[in-house]
Amino acid sequence: MGVLTGEEILKEIRLGNIEIDPFEEGMVGPGSIDLRLGNEFRVFKKLRNACVVDDGISMEDLTERLEVKESFTLMPGETVLGITLERIKLPSTICGWLEGRSRFARMGLVIHMTAGFVQPGINNRQVLEIGNLAPFPLVLKPGVKICQMVLQRTEGEAFYRGKFMNQNGL
Repeated sequence: MGVLTGEEILKEIRLGNIEIDPFEEGMVGPGSIDLRLGNEFRVFKKLRNACVVDDGISMEDLTERLEVKESFTLMPGETVLGITLERIKLPSTICGWLEGRSRFARMGLVIHMTAGFVQPGINNRQVLEIGNLAPFPLVLKPGVKICQMVLQRTEGEAFYRGKFMNQNGL
């Protein structure tokens, strides 16, 4: 279960085992794939009542969908949901991990709070749990390489069949 190097990632893409759309070869680094920020966000509503954390929770009830053309300003302490521009399709033998980029982490930008695992067999755009830990606003621009996905081979095969299997938007 090793991490795929850039050459292995490109080999899997050429074989059609990994699909990325849109794809540019320059996105592939020594051990990861850079992913860009899309232009859709879900902003949390300011609720006056407590939110019960259970399996029936609905992000649509807690958030408002926002589509931006140029940028989104993330205030200090604020969390929003964003989504990658790229759709990723993985085979049943490869899983992944979403990671922030150090240049943005050093500014206080968090890309995922706790849900960084990418299941084998997915075919979707990745939702990002974006937070601002800086004491100043951060301006997020669609198209910026905001995170990276590290890929690794699984032992055995598995397919994700959950609620977000074919997620294409927020």
